[in-house]
Amino acid sequence: MKQLSLVVLLIVMAASLALAQGNGNAYVPTTDVLGAHQNQGRGCAGCHTPHSGARGSGQATTDVTSGDIALWGQDVAVLYGKTFQFGDKPPAYNPASGYNVTLPASMAGGIDDAQTGGLLMCLSCHDGSLTQTNMMTNQSYEQKIGVLPPVYGTNPIPTLLGNDGGTKGDYNNDHPVGPNAQISADAPGCTTGCTGLVFTPNAAGTNGVLSVTAGSPYATFVNNYGWPALAPGMWSNPYGVAVNYQGTLGAFVVCTTCHNQHVMNVYTSTAPGTLNPATGNTYGSPIAGDGGGKHYRTFFFVNGPYNVTANTAYNGGGQAGSTTQFCRQCHFDTSNETNGGSIPTLF
Repeated sequence: MKQLSLVVLLIVMAASLALAQGNGNAYVPTTDVLGAHQNQGRGCAGCHTPHSGARGSGQATTDVTSGDIALWGQDVAVLYGKTFQFGDKPPAYNPASGYNVTLPASMAGGIDDAQTGGLLMCLSCHDGSLTQTNMMTNQSYEQKIGVLPPVYGTNPIPTLLGNDGGTKGDYNNDHPVGPNAQISADAPGCTTGCTGLVFTPNAAGTNGVLSVTAGSPYATFVNNYGWPALAPGMWSNPYGVAVNYQGTLGAFVVCTTCHNQHVMNVYTSTAPGTLNPATGNTYGSPIAGDGGGKHYRTFFFVNGPYNVTANTAYNGGGQAGSTTQFCRQCHFDTSNETNGGSIPTLF
């Protein structure tokens, strides 16, 4: 009987190993998924104070509505109505304002307003020029705990945008965000030079949504990687919609397009999620018990598979690194699919 039990145990172990090998994209995090946003032990209350808003965090604020939206516990009053110059685009792009962003004058828009929930609230911690540093050490958490590959170097990687070791208040070395940083997409009914990422305005012409045309180059890209940062409804504030300086209504990038502030080290794709569409995608076996979705490794709170350790083994062959593929969701003109190829992703 003992021998039979041992044989059964070995068979079960072998079957489990085979499932794990077949599902090579299943990442099991070994540190808490909140990561750096544990806020040196304060946890959720570091951002969402259960009482008194910013005053509950020991901060002085002139904002009489502090904490009324999402129990936000950082002082946002110092940012109200402020204009920031993001990005490195030359003045010829827009001599008047470039990628300037003027932040909301209050929190009245709430977390579902892209510029409130996706910019203002983020900068209340990550600015560092006008705002407090909010217990931040201004160094990447992944770097501090030693999980980044050596190619990242040894100097501290800053996490404050406006106080990163250069000129204080300089945001020109940060990715453009806001209404002028619109995502390139086809208009509905595009017939020439179409990529397949489509922006469709609503009937009133005041809002809109991104979608993917079946059989298009972008649809092939979705099968090879996905579009986790842009797919509507996956996370809060995937993008905003506004008119840019040229008078064009379109979807624009905010901080929460690229980042999910609540999960640092793993991206979870739910079925039928953006990395497991109903047709075409065969990314290995689903993980047992997770509803058919899959877990992918990510870094820096990036809202999608972004595995910097997988790329260290990349040999320039027939796969594209997930770190590159993530960026191609918006920068689709540089993708393999736009240029006639179809390369699977190294996750």
